[in-house]
Amino acid sequence: MFFVLSQAVPVAGPAVIWSFVVAGAVAGPAAVCYAELASTVPVSGSSYSYAYTTLGEVVSTWARGRG
Repeated sequence: MFFVLSQAVPVAGPAVIWSFVVAGAVAGPAAVCYAELASTVPVSGSSYSYAYTTLGEVVSTWARGRG
């Protein structure tokens, strides 16, 4: 990260720091939403059970075939 900042800050200035702040502000609520969605799945474990509960049978079958 420090390598990226040492190259980006002279060019973009304080916009680089603000982009990290915005990314952190967006990542926090996204993590909370994911945690709440994951808590609604009655069983823990596989990508199949998560995909089946959240997206349906077709997507879960595709996820099972990939794993």
